Amino acid sequence: MDIIQMAREIGHAIQKEDAYLKLQIAQQNSDNDRELQNLIGEFNLKRMSINNEAQKSDRDDQKLQQLNVEMREVYAKIMQNENMNAYNDAKESLDSILQRVLTIISNSANGEDPDTTDYSPSCTGSCSSCGGCH
Repeated sequence: MDIIQMAREIGHAIQKEDAYLKLQIAQQNSDNDRELQNLIGEFNLKRMSINNEAQKSDRDDQKLQQLNVEMREVYAKIMQNENMNAYNDAKESLDSILQRVLTIISNSANGEDPDTTDYSPSCTGSCSSCGGCH
């Protein structure tokens, strides 16, 4: 089996992972949550209004400040939504698995032992400050 086919097998395995399935369900629940979708739409409109106001040569700093307050309020409501929280938790769980897989592949490509190399959540991403991944 060539390496590309192996990567496709990993892709199939990822899609069978419980974390992946939970993310799909959480995504669907979030998409079907009208209140959440309305809040996301409102957030995006506020963000666009902020960008438009900020780009004006005669921008109104007070209006810009008010739009920022409103955007933060909408964001807080979004983050209190149970479907949004479930989605974030599920995404974090799958991202953790993917980070581990990518780290093993990357470290193996850099000569580390594929059987022992692993992801360390305390990794800063800077090899110059690294004490080793184990």
